[in-house]
Amino acid sequence: MKYEKAQNILPHGIIELIQKYMDGGYIYIPRKDENKRSWGENTETKSYLKERDREIFNKYSAGISVKCLAEEYFLTEGSIRRIIRNQKIYD
Repeated sequence: MKYEKAQNILPHGIIELIQKYMDGGYIYIPRKDENKRSWGENTETKSYLKERDREIFNKYSAGISVKCLAEEYFLTEGSIRRIIRNQKIYD
């Protein structure tokens, strides 16, 4: 998200109205419901993590320890266990 100067996009009357409630500062204007996107929809992050988690589960199933997986993927052992538990649910 990038910031825009209000005076560059809003009519002067609207700026004055907003200033009655907040004179200076930042305001977040949320997206309309129909324009909202789910997390990871704009990038490949969601698919990358899904593939990584599947890989972790497969290595665990092949006998690699939680400790070794945590070191390999730079995650805590608790995170590795959570990933394994979640993958078992989806299988």
